[in-house]
Amino acid sequence: MEPKNYLNYIVEEIHSTVAATVDEAGRPVTCAIDMMYSDGGSLYFLTAKGKHLYHRLKAREDIAFTGIKGQDTLSCIAVSVQGKAKEVGSGMLPLLFEKNPYMAQIYPTLLSRNALTVFKIYEGTGEWFDLSKRPIERAAFSFGGIKERDKGYYVTQRCIGCRKCLTVCPQMCIRFSGNRAVISQEHCLHCGNCLESCPEKAIKQR
Repeated sequence: MEPKNYLNYIVEEIHSTVAATVDEAGRPVTCAIDMMYSDGGSLYFLTAKGKHLYHRLKAREDIAFTGIKGQDTLSCIAVSVQGKAKEVGSGMLPLLFEKNPYMAQIYPTLLSRNALTVFKIYEGTGEWFDLSKRPIERAAFSFGGIKERDKGYYVTQRCIGCRKCLTVCPQMCIRFSGNRAVISQEHCLHCGNCLESCPEKAIKQR
């Protein structure tokens, strides 16, 4: 999928996320945030200027969140994002209230909405993790001009094709090209079993 599809999925299918920001002592603090709108390249949410979340974001733009859709672990899709958020003010409040009409029950009058402001997650990297598929499906994405960092494990030329890694892979996501193992990154759990089992130390972590 394109990055905009992941962002739209977060807003339309997950919506409510658990997010982490950093306090003045450098400690992570979590809170619930509804991702209310995406323009295809950014995510938008609102908060009140009196909340600690507002002050944490004004002091430091770093934010990370995870959202999950599914009734149980084996039917869930999880999407995680880490990036930066900046305040864009109250100009988008009418749009966010239109897209999220339940907010009118929380802030019913225009006067009460004076406390609110909108933040934009303008850049970030993310991970899609679908446990409802067999084998599992994993994908990375980025937005706002950020390049995602490769994660997981890869096989070097030291591989002798002994297949010990394949015997311990829970998703059987290792194939062989000639005598060399190749890890199918889109199905890998990142468990590290392959690295631990390789007698030639041919597998490395990114």
